[in-house]
Amino acid sequence: MPRLSEVIAALENLWPAERAESWDAVGTVVGDPGQEVTRVLFAVDPVQEIVDEAVSLGAGLLVTHHPLYLRGTTTVAASTFKGRVVHTLIRNDIALHVAHTNADTADPGVSDALAGALGLRVVGPLVPDPGDPGGRRGLGRICELDHPLTVREFGRRAAARLPATAQGVRVAGDPEATVRTVAVSGGSGDSLFDHVRAAGVDAFLTADLRHHPASEARAHSPLALFDAAHWATEWPWCELAAAQLDEISDRRGWGLRVHVSRTVTDPWTAHAASADPTAGAPN
Repeated sequence: MPRLSEVIAALENLWPAERAESWDAVGTVVGDPGQEVTRVLFAVDPVQEIVDEAVSLGAGLLVTHHPLYLRGTTTVAASTFKGRVVHTLIRNDIALHVAHTNADTADPGVSDALAGALGLRVVGPLVPDPGDPGGRRGLGRICELDHPLTVREFGRRAAARLPATAQGVRVAGDPEATVRTVAVSGGSGDSLFDHVRAAGVDAFLTADLRHHPASEARAHSPLALFDAAHWATEWPWCELAAAQLDEISDRRGWGLRVHVSRTVTDPWTAHAASADPTAGAPN
């Protein structure tokens, strides 16, 4: 069985910490480098529900996309929910490692996994990494469909192929307009509208679209927008990352048992649809 330090070295090779954004908090949060690891669990969020799942599974390492502590803290007391996570991890000899923006821009990365889940062919990065001479790393992906779909049809495809959430997929644009090219970005993507417009794509699929950026984007061009749940756009990366670690484990003879959490940690739990969204405001 490998030591935690060996597994972490392999993960750092996939997603080097120096490629994370300056504001990000990636890397190993909890863990003894010398401990042996036999099982690994991948998940989006380092929340108590996921940590309890790792305990039940007997995992020695939990790898999440989102950081536990993105900003500084003065306490890990178990009376706080993040402190309770830390206590549970340490008490059960479970390490926690985070790959966030360094996994977003990786090749392959979060948006590659999202494109794959949607059945799209990746053409290149939406925001290329200037440090990558091959031009493959970067934020978001520009993609092509295997055959044209209407906005309505692509929205239905996205809702069917992404993990189910209460939100589903919100759509902005002419339902009958044709979609041939799509920009995708896992997680919050409304800061990328300038890059999306420059790419000249027919549609943009991401998460957490806010009213004003979405409204302004629609005013600029006929760009169709698809707003999925944040968790749903990033969960496909867990399967990709688990497959990458599986391949490394097989190649090195580690015999790791690698798992992906199916637990939905999207915070929204229900959706109440309007009776008629075209009827206008009440009198």
